[in-house]
Formats: sequence, structure tokens, C-alpha cells
Amino acid sequence: MIDKLELRKLEPVHHKLLLSKGNFWTDHPVAHLYDVNTFQCYLSANVQDLGISASINQVRYSSNGDMYVTASKDGAIRLWDGVTANCVRSIVGAHGTAEATSASFTKDQRFVLSCGKDSSVKLWEIGSGKLVKQYLGAAHTQLRCQAVFNETEEFVLSIDEQSNEIVVWDALTAEIVARLPSNHIGAPRWLEHSPTEAAFVSCEPIGQFGFGRKFSRALNVEENVPKKIMSQK
Repeated sequence: MIDKLELRKLEPVHHKLLLSKGNFWTDHPVAHLYDVNTFQCYLSANVQDLGISASINQVRYSSNGDMYVTASKDGAIRLWDGVTANCVRSIVGAHGTAEATSASFTKDQRFVLSCGKDSSVKLWEIGSGKLVKQYLGAAHTQLRCQAVFNETEEFVLSIDEQSNEIVVWDALTAEIVARLPSNHIGAPRWLEHSPTEAAFVSCEPIGQFGFGRKFSRALNVEENVPKKIMSQK
């Protein structure tokens, strides 16, 4: 199916202001929330008190839109109210002094999965801000690497820059269960998993982005993860 896709080149994207939802980065330290009907911008009322100066690497909404989370260059993960745009929790130093490069909610909105340039992937409890799990064994110190769950949230996937592999952990035990060749020339910059089936897409770190065989490849996780692991479903 990938072979039949038409290659479409897209120019590099660098948003100065984030809209209400996006997976891009911004030079601003605080996400800008917009009303899509009036284009009115809403900012957190407690921005000055937060003392945030580092720009954002990623922002993502929870599944019901009640909250959104930001991953920042100062290593912090911050949770924001999706209606008032107020910061409701700051996990300062989530990745030490290294950049936090990605953050996303679990389906039940109880946890946030983050990735950072300290070569760690971490799972945080939203209610307490406490670290629940840490997934180690994948080196990522240069690119804005992603960490994602598979469609059942039984596995965590991220990128190893040094070996150019997709690393798969058991979400509960934090043990590595597979290391899959990315088949890219360089380490993938982006990784996204299907929300409905055992497949993910990776993208190469190039100046332009596209969809098709040359720029991205879809791999079936079930074909690569050992059968004894997949039988736990």
C-alpha cells in the first residue's frame, strides 16, 4: 500500500504561535490558545507567576480536550487547563537539564508519557506529578525524538539515534522486548503509532517532510515483536 502512495513534498513547518492543537514547536514559552471562530487568543492568567522562559518542543491535547500538555526546552512537562489555559501542574526538571522533546496523554488521561534528550522515556501520574515508570536503553540526545504507546498501550516505542532502531518496551515492566531496524538512512526524527492497529510510521530527519516510500515507512509491530510477547494481549 505504501508503494502506491503518491509522494507529496511539504515545506518545513516552524510555527511561531501554536493553535489550539498541534505537534509542532514554537519559540514562545507558553502555548497560545485560539478561538477558531473569532481568532481571539487566550493566555494563562498566571503566566508571569510561572517564570517560564524556555520555548516549547511539543503540545498535545488530552482525548476529551480538558487538558493539554507541553514539553519544553527547559526539561519541564507542564499541564494546562483546556478551557482557562491556566497551568495546573508543572513537572520541573522532568528530564533534568535536558530538553523534554515530546509529551502525550494516555487514553484514560491519568498519565503522561514524555521523552527527553537525556535518553529517557518517562511515565508520569497527572494527579500527583510523580514518576511512575522509566524506560531506558534508547539513546536520543540530538533530535526531538518521540515516545508513543501502541494502540493498546501495552507497549512503548521510541527511537535509538545511535543504532538507528525503534525500541519497544513492555509498558508495565519497562523491559525492552524488541529493537526494530528503522530502515532509514539516519535516525528517524518522528514516530507515530496508529490508534487502531499494530502499525507505526517513522519519518527521516530531512529538510522536507512527505508521505510515501521515500520519506516514511509503515511497519507492523506484531510481525517484529516476539510471539510470546504479543500473546499477552
